[in-house]
Order: sequence, then C-alpha cells, then structure tokens
Amino acid sequence: MAEFEFLQVQKEAQAIHIILDRPKHNVLNIPMMKELNTALEAVAADDSLKCLVITGRGKSFCAGVEVGDHKPDKVEEMVAVFNRIFELINMIDIPVIAAVNGACLGGGMEVAIACDMVIASKKAVFGQPEVRLGFFPPYAALRLPELVGPAKAIEIVTTGRSYTAKESRKMGFVSQVASKDDFQEVVEKNIKEICCSSPLILRLNKRAVKRHMGTSFFQGVDLVSNYFLNTLMKTEDTLEGIASFEEKRRPVWKNR
Repeated sequence: MAEFEFLQVQKEAQAIHIILDRPKHNVLNIPMMKELNTALEAVAADDSLKCLVITGRGKSFCAGVEVGDHKPDKVEEMVAVFNRIFELINMIDIPVIAAVNGACLGGGMEVAIACDMVIASKKAVFGQPEVRLGFFPPYAALRLPELVGPAKAIEIVTTGRSYTAKESRKMGFVSQVASKDDFQEVVEKNIKEICCSSPLILRLNKRAVKRHMGTSFFQGVDLVSNYFLNTLMKTEDTLEGIASFEEKRRPVWKNR
C-alpha cells in the first residue's frame, strides 16, 4: 500500500488497521481525506482480508473536518471527497470497526457511525457540533435516523451536544464500551473473533444482513433464503465448516 502523510496503515495477519494521524486531533482536511479514500479503495479490492479497524493516533479519534475546507472555493471538492469515504466504507464487505479512543466529533463521528461496529473507550466523547458553526452534518443526517430514530437524531444535530461513550451506547450507535486500560484488549478480542472465520463467509454474512434492507418482511425472507441456498451452500468453505464440525477438527478455509 502507498505511503501516506496523514495516515498509518498496518496489516496484521488478515486484519488491517487504518490509523488517522494528523496532530493534534486528526482533523480531516481534503488531502487527508484523499489519502483515506486511497487506503479504503485498497481494502475494498483485497479479498484476503477479514477485518478493517479505523482508529486515531493520540488523544482523539477525529475532531471533525477542517473548517477552512468549508469555504465556498473549496466546499464542493470537500463534499465530494468526504462523501467518497462513506461510499467506500459501504462497499467494503468485511466487518469495519471504528475503535474510538477519544474525541469523535463532527465529521469524525460521521466516519465512526459509517462503520459496522463502534468500540469506544470510556474516554470517548461523541457529538455533531456543526450547528454551532452554521452547518449541518450531511452523512449524519442520513445515517443517524437509522441508528437512533428521527427524534434523537434531531436532538443530536440541533443541540450540538456532546455525549459520553455510555450515553452513546444507550442510544445505539456505540456497540461496546471499554475502560481506558482494557480498550485495546477489547478491540483485539473482537478482531480475533472475526478472524477465526473464512473471509468469504464473513463477506456473505455481512451481505446477508444488508441484502434485505428496505424490503418488506416477505421479500426479505425470500432474498436471504435464496442467498443462503444458491450462494452460501455452493461455497467450499460452508462444506468445510460442516465437515470440520462432524470430524471434530479446526476448519481449513479455502476462501472459495
């Protein structure tokens, strides 16, 4: 993968970590977002991976998008580059974890809630303070109603209030909360659990969850059942999973 100025990318076995690294609060500017998109494109194209973790170096996950990039001469490019982040995360078929270690505000919170799971340190603080600067958060306006309902979404974007990790978990957009000391261990535990499985079967599981969204119950049952019978059951790894269970041994995944 390419060398980056504002990111660190670390691959460990079949998990990959994208670390936001723009001191002091990992605020996203246009060049940094372009780098992030390049890294995400590489992840989306690598079918050997099992898990992506996005986190921030230092005391913050990401404190937002550079205010100067909202000026009229830059804003169109900024929105296009920013939106591409969410398009790419949505395209990635492996589980995507946001490991939130500190301040997660504005555009940073939007990146976090775009991920499949948000694991937060008790130190983490979430919020969409854009209203106080005369903006609204475009991706959060789309995503938050799905996660917390319209009423709570309106509260979040119109008050600009900050929320603790515990409050955020209660609302539903944070999956797990860990103490400062246990945070890294909890993230690694989730990675380990995910990486036990076949990369192909992980992708099929995530696609199955997303496949029926927006359909009626009966359409959803039909879609997921057909996907199970005509795609999943035709993979070598599903047959290997059955065989390994019956033979009381560890499966040997072939990723096909």
